[in-house]
Amino acid sequence: MTAYKRVSQARAKGRATTACYIENIISGFAEMHGDRRFADDASIIAGIGRLGDIPVTVIGVEKGKNVKERGLRNSGSAHPEGYRKALRQMKLAEKFRRPVICFVDTPGAFCGVGAEERGQGQAIAENLMEMMTLKTPIISIIIGEGGSGGALALAVADEVWMLENSVYSVISPEGCAAILWKDGGKAKEAAECLKLTAEDLLQFGVIEQIIAEDEKIYETIKQKLIHTFEKNSAEENLTEKRYMRYRKLGEIQ
Repeated sequence: MTAYKRVSQARAKGRATTACYIENIISGFAEMHGDRRFADDASIIAGIGRLGDIPVTVIGVEKGKNVKERGLRNSGSAHPEGYRKALRQMKLAEKFRRPVICFVDTPGAFCGVGAEERGQGQAIAENLMEMMTLKTPIISIIIGEGGSGGALALAVADEVWMLENSVYSVISPEGCAAILWKDGGKAKEAAECLKLTAEDLLQFGVIEQIIAEDEKIYETIKQKLIHTFEKNSAEENLTEKRYMRYRKLGEIQ
């Protein structure tokens, strides 16, 4: 399958969203709202629940399943208050020693004037900094689009996993083509150059696992998460290992 076909699959109408994964993997989920600074951003779902017998904090970008929901969720493009809400829940997870699960599906952070005025760049930067030193296990899963800093703000983790038809990139193929060639029509060529597929990123060491999109996907993710959190719960050097994970990215040998 071509890189741009993967992009189309990641954006496909009817694709499972964060809410679907929470419903099928997490029991007793209780959503928390607001960043205690400005407002509640519906693009970000955050709360607590149970993964089997493990209490967890779950955070994810929600695009919405229909036109009405997409309007409410801003099609998964979060405002700064969304990232601050996510960070608030991460810090609570650290306090109560709960592992964190992040589901990522966003074309990128919202780039409107209001979002910039309220500190969009700073909100994302704070998440990157705080997640790097968060003293509790973190797993991030790219379930659709992983676009730019909007995705990275929920993907500084001990391990990053991708669904086989998801993509993860610094920019969209259309945006890349428009910048490099002044021609958005070259998006397919740009997609190949960006190396944004799960296979590419596994090869580069940017992610740890690719998850098959079959009828057992929810149970597969659930069991992989349980196994990983049980393995990492006793890690004393968790933040050091996370730091070294990111130090190795981009090394040339």
